[in-house]
Amino acid sequence: MKFDPRHLEILAAIVDHGGLTEGAQVLGKSQPSVSRTLSQLEARIGAPLFQPGRRPLQPTTLGLALAEQGRAVLQANRTAGEIANRYRSGHSGLVRIGGTPIFMDGVLAPMIALFQQNVPDVRVDQSYGYADTLIEGLRSGRFDLAILPLQPDNVPDGLRFQPILPGRNVIACRTGHPLTRRRLVTLADIAEYPWIAPPTESPLYKDLHQALSRIGARDFRISFSGGSLASVIGVLAGSDSLTVLPYSVTFQMAPQNQITTLSLEIGHPDRHLGLLFMPGRDTSPATQRFRNFVVAQFEALSNRIARRRKEQLWR
Repeated sequence: MKFDPRHLEILAAIVDHGGLTEGAQVLGKSQPSVSRTLSQLEARIGAPLFQPGRRPLQPTTLGLALAEQGRAVLQANRTAGEIANRYRSGHSGLVRIGGTPIFMDGVLAPMIALFQQNVPDVRVDQSYGYADTLIEGLRSGRFDLAILPLQPDNVPDGLRFQPILPGRNVIACRTGHPLTRRRLVTLADIAEYPWIAPPTESPLYKDLHQALSRIGARDFRISFSGGSLASVIGVLAGSDSLTVLPYSVTFQMAPQNQITTLSLEIGHPDRHLGLLFMPGRDTSPATQRFRNFVVAQFEALSNRIARRRKEQLWR
């Protein structure tokens, strides 16, 4: 025998609240409609659910057993409603994001951790990639968002780019490097030190060569190339090598006191770090919440960087 779950809910409300009128009020129904439903249920079963003639109503053994199932239906509906509300509000769901390794590890990873402290039921699936891979992933639907450096006037067709941080590169070295004791660093000062090169497909690889060319460094020695940000930092912190990194990465890593920057202007790339996504595609509430969070976090980061530069200039 199959039961209408709504009939079991009504039965549970009557039993738990002691009467037809009370049950109807809890459910937001009229007393006559609740009474009709109870009569239909008893007729379908062929047995009374309440002791005949007893006031207040006293459920039979069968009535108590079925009311228990009605409570389970009520709880399932409440739980389902909570699940749906959390999804609609962006407090649960899945965000699939791809990004360039340096920025993902050096800047975005701590932001993801902070996001999940506030929204622990949102799962973030992260992948690494450079421009071509990220663009293909967005178009194929593998990614909801991509974070990468891009020229705002060079956005691929069909995609939207939201700049979140201007490009700015610096020469990085270990804390305590001999060059950090110099107030002003010149090309001659850095000539004797080897360099760490990022992966060749990274935008930073081209930036490194352009930066060194811009300051007149024609001949330079590469001591280490490729690798993740963690390996680059490991080599950098344990040697006198130099490298080019985004200032946002060195700024975020400053509290670790492993690396620092040199006071040598090398020029900045003509691009912004930003979020790339497919407009018009159905975006989950969790993805929208995550995107808004990242934009706010980068705005705060940009303000902290501006204050730091102002303080250094004042000193």
